[in-house]
Amino acid sequence: MAPDILRRNNVKVSGKGEQPIMFAHGFGCDQHMWRFITPAFEQDYKLILFDFVGNGKSDINAYNPERYATLHGYAQDVLDICEALDLRDTIFVGHSVSSMTGMLAAVSEPRYFSRIVMVGPSPCYINDEEYVGGFERQDIEGLLETMEKNYIGWSNFLAPQIMGHPDRPELGQELTDSFCSTDPVIARQFAEATFFSDYRSDLSKLKLPSLIMQCSEDIIAPLEVGEYLHQQLPNSTLKVMKATGHCPHVSAPDETIDIIKEYLSRTC
Repeated sequence: MAPDILRRNNVKVSGKGEQPIMFAHGFGCDQHMWRFITPAFEQDYKLILFDFVGNGKSDINAYNPERYATLHGYAQDVLDICEALDLRDTIFVGHSVSSMTGMLAAVSEPRYFSRIVMVGPSPCYINDEEYVGGFERQDIEGLLETMEKNYIGWSNFLAPQIMGHPDRPELGQELTDSFCSTDPVIARQFAEATFFSDYRSDLSKLKLPSLIMQCSEDIIAPLEVGEYLHQQLPNSTLKVMKATGHCPHVSAPDETIDIIKEYLSRTC
């Protein structure tokens, strides 16, 4: 069972430390996106990298539309990996949608985890009365419709905006290439599970310490989202970054590393 799970999610284990630190990629990406971050943690931690099913070098044959219709299916991937590797006291670092995936996993099985680090998180992307998520429902519906009709064009248009660094076009191109390497059908269902999700009611269930890393300008997760999370998550720390865009682990790795290390040093 364990080898099957490790193969299914293309799990890679490295590092010289004992405490596990697990890095979970965001939508349309894979573990390669963490390459600027992980070397800084190799000396002191056991690094766990993986690809969600349907992404990267995971086993695409393991993809099940019913299982992955919500983020709970992806959270189960995380729990399966924790069980397969017999992990305890794990620091979970999730980018974007994986922040909520990690939260769901930790709420379900807190025994595996010690802290949750959220990079550009959002519990709900759609505006709702006084809640500012950043998008109107019709915006998301239009995004998904365009995605279905012309996935390559959608990727080429949206990925650079998500990365948010027009002065460094190579970064936007990398994210575009990552999006385009994902099966369009799987990508659309993952997008639907992401952008129509609403996990605001689950935030109070997370009792573990958490770090919210909020970029100062982010079209996917605006500042109001980070502030809302900080208010709703018990035992949380909010850090507004100098970095802009939605992928600071790629565009501003040094700041990302410094913030995570400083937080871990205070909460160990």
